Amino acid sequence: MTHTVLIGLGVLIAILTVVSALGLLPSLRIVPDDTHFDFTRFRRISFPISAALSILAIVLFFTHGLNFGIDFRGGTLLEVKAKSGAADIAAMRTTLDSLRLGEVQLQQFGGPENVLIRVAEQPGGDAAQQEAVQKVRTALGDSVEYRRVEVVGPRVSGELLAFGMLGLMLAILGILIYLWFRFEWQFALGAMIANVHDIVLTIGFMSISQVDFDLTSIAALLTILGYSLNDTVVIYDRIREMLRRYKKMPMPQLLNESINSTLSRSIITHVTVTLALLALLLFGGHAIHSFTAVMMFGVVLVGTYTSIFIAAPILIYLGVGEHREDAPDTAAPAKKSKA
Repeated sequence: MTHTVLIGLGVLIAILTVVSALGLLPSLRIVPDDTHFDFTRFRRISFPISAALSILAIVLFFTHGLNFGIDFRGGTLLEVKAKSGAADIAAMRTTLDSLRLGEVQLQQFGGPENVLIRVAEQPGGDAAQQEAVQKVRTALGDSVEYRRVEVVGPRVSGELLAFGMLGLMLAILGILIYLWFRFEWQFALGAMIANVHDIVLTIGFMSISQVDFDLTSIAALLTILGYSLNDTVVIYDRIREMLRRYKKMPMPQLLNESINSTLSRSIITHVTVTLALLALLLFGGHAIHSFTAVMMFGVVLVGTYTSIFIAAPILIYLGVGEHREDAPDTAAPAKKSKA
């Protein structure tokens, strides 16, 4: 089945490539060239809403907390291999759930016969952990081969959490330094405010939904940082270009023209990412559910909104273009990119 789908996709891509090269497909314009939507006028609404949601997310983090997974709470890790054919993940999950050992995670890796089993830390110390391992062995019987059994204690899980958060902070610092050299300091500060806004709201979502917060969630937060930064830098590049070209255009109008000129590219990018994440969310299984749920919220909902309604308009309040005259340029605004 998988090979058939891949062959079909390859044939479709080849056909579309040939048709496009021959010029038989008309140009697709997601956004008309004469679009001049006034995005910046919503800054008086978007900023207070974002501030209120950010405060709410912080309050939820300290009161409601996060649903830490086994990686950060401690537990037992078992690596098993099915002795005959591919491992039946669904049947194994049903069997282990009936043991009432708390949270149990199963993840396929390497090949269809290899499975990682994570069992939440049991109350009662090492003796309780060993008893949980014995229950798992008894439930699975001789159908699997046990290759590795490890107990992740509270100290190790605490170190994983500390190093994960440290990595996140270092990534934010690295992005700030990069933007400081790439743009003026106002652009760097604006992008960082937008990125922190994305992370704070995403953590608030995780607190409300109580999705598992584990190492894959840290990976999702880092991915959201990179994706949001990429989207913001595209708009900032266009803003900087227009700042050099139009010396007298009012700043709100210049920001609107910059956002509108990259709107087609933003729509195409966000729609394709949404479709990919939706497929992972629906068919990716339990192992990556937390990762895809966090990505769907952080990239699709928050990231798109932040790039347009936070990252660009905040430049007005950071003093970008204050020296510009009020009279608009006589030259026409730059044409939008076809991307």
